[in-house]
Amino acid sequence: MPLNMRPAMSKYIIKPEKRKNLKAQVAESEYQGHKIFQDLGRYIDFYNSWAFSTFSFVTQGTTSIVNIDSYIFSSIKGTLSSIDMILKNGRINDSWALLRKYHDSIIINIYSCLFLKDNFSINNFVVEKINDWLHGKASLPEFRIMSQYIRSHDDLSELNGLIYETDDRYKKIRNRCNDNTHYNFFKNMLLNDNEIYLKNRILYLDRLLVDLRDLFILHTSYIFFVREHYMASSDYVDYLECGDNPPEDSQYWVAPFIQEIFNNYISTFRPDIANYLKGNLSMHLE
Repeated sequence: MPLNMRPAMSKYIIKPEKRKNLKAQVAESEYQGHKIFQDLGRYIDFYNSWAFSTFSFVTQGTTSIVNIDSYIFSSIKGTLSSIDMILKNGRINDSWALLRKYHDSIIINIYSCLFLKDNFSINNFVVEKINDWLHGKASLPEFRIMSQYIRSHDDLSELNGLIYETDDRYKKIRNRCNDNTHYNFFKNMLLNDNEIYLKNRILYLDRLLVDLRDLFILHTSYIFFVREHYMASSDYVDYLECGDNPPEDSQYWVAPFIQEIFNNYISTFRPDIANYLKGNLSMHLE
């Protein structure tokens, strides 16, 4: 008996008796044409552009001669590329496990930016906790501690309220990621079998689409706020390099790829966060 013709084992699988010449469900257009793949492509392109545009900024508080966030963005691009690849192959469970890794990277990035900002000074030129992590001498605190540091930070009280106190979406995302990473339910294992017909396979893609988007908004919102110069366009520097005087306030112009992602995701799906950022940052977000 072919693998994709195995009898139903639970409520999550239906028998395909009426499907002649059954092909893998994940090869069908409804699956391969799902919007999540379009979004993943946009996120991957965004992190690639962000890594390039931030590379020249010095990370104060470390001995690194290059911007460490640029490499974090490149690493995240790799994680999202892996999600895209294995998701196209129908491995939904593995995709959620990697989504947990994406969440980890986001919290590490926000935490390290905040910790450097809080502890760097002329009297503390090298922040040992981050610098030791950077050079492989020590690990960062566990996820829960870093997350709490972010959520209790005085500078982020209003933004934290919008992100964490409006609802419990991020707690639910973490629970779903953990359920799939640790196989807490049998259905999580079935989500990695691309040769059986799952009744609700597309619904899981729908859920993954929203979880991925919410994490993307979480990351960009915090980094835009903590490192708002990461949104800057190259116009100001371009004028200087050409020997011209930059237009007034051009140092606050936002790069087109930043504005596009801000409009398409933060403004569209979290207008409350978008309005807060536009009202509290110097950058000229539209």
